[in-house]
Amino acid sequence: MKNTFGNSVALTLFGESHGEYIGAVIDGLAPGIEINNEYIANMLSLRRPSGRISTQRIEKDEYKIVSGVVNNVTTGTPITILIPNADVKSADYSQIETIARPSHADFTAQCKYHGYQDTRGGGHFSGRITAALVAAGAVCKCALEQKGIFIGTHIKKCAGISDREFCDLLGDIKALSKKTFAVLDDDKSEKMKEAIEVSAENGDSVGGALETAIVGMPAGIGEPWFDTVESMLSHVIFSIPAVKGIEFGAGFSFADMTGSSANDEFKIENGKVVTTTNNNGGINGGITNGMPVVFRTAIKPTPTIFKEQNTIDFKTMENVVLNAKGRHDPAIVHRARVVQDAVSAIVMCDALAMRFGTDFLK
Repeated sequence: MKNTFGNSVALTLFGESHGEYIGAVIDGLAPGIEINNEYIANMLSLRRPSGRISTQRIEKDEYKIVSGVVNNVTTGTPITILIPNADVKSADYSQIETIARPSHADFTAQCKYHGYQDTRGGGHFSGRITAALVAAGAVCKCALEQKGIFIGTHIKKCAGISDREFCDLLGDIKALSKKTFAVLDDDKSEKMKEAIEVSAENGDSVGGALETAIVGMPAGIGEPWFDTVESMLSHVIFSIPAVKGIEFGAGFSFADMTGSSANDEFKIENGKVVTTTNNNGGINGGITNGMPVVFRTAIKPTPTIFKEQNTIDFKTMENVVLNAKGRHDPAIVHRARVVQDAVSAIVMCDALAMRFGTDFLK
């Protein structure tokens, strides 16, 4: 089972939704990086459920760093982060251990692990594990900010309602870091929340889209083929539960453009090389060009809904009807945005360390 990502800076995830702990190990991070516990706690709070638009499973996420840090400074050895699971109700899953919930990993887990997988709350496949991703990503994101590199994600679309575009990128990113519901146009916030609540009342769920911007990355980061910035980001982004699509810059809009409208022309501005547009999302030939890295992801609706669904019992090999129980999110998109920030930070740290060495982040 492959639970490790990265080259120079590597991340390993472990744990299950209803196990005693979930956690992460960060290996390869430079010694001498300050650990800001308030920063980590804040990022974890942005992933936490909120009101009627989220699950009623409330975890405090009281993380512990048990290795690799002394006096709030990294030592250069592996950093291990533990987060306890406390608010678990495993009985909610005892009656459906062999039922394949539509669009969940129950059937594929059975095919791979032959019944030995932890089925409680989705086990190792659960979105609960993203709390560990966020804690580890917070360490990396904070280190990047000390180097003038900032990452922010907003809810581009939810339940058919669209947010405004990024405008003042750095200002927008800093504003988003203080918002529990990450939209740039606050008027759209209530409309999105209302749509999520209506869906929840109907026993259903909604999807959405996220847009991420990374500013301050120097030009020349990434590789031309298998470790392009796009491929590294895509690899880790598709590891986030519910992500089903990604596009960089103009993305699929390129299909309807001409070369003259798609190309980003270069110019010198204040002694720096910039492009007049950013259709390529800050990346040429898999390598950063110094412009903001911009990409969008599609987030599917939460698969657990409170409507009857046809499925199977993979033990008895019979068709059954599922009436789901438990505590589930009517939307994931607003909680996934900080996960997207976190994994993007991990990729950027890894890419920078590959280019300049691990001490670059010190």
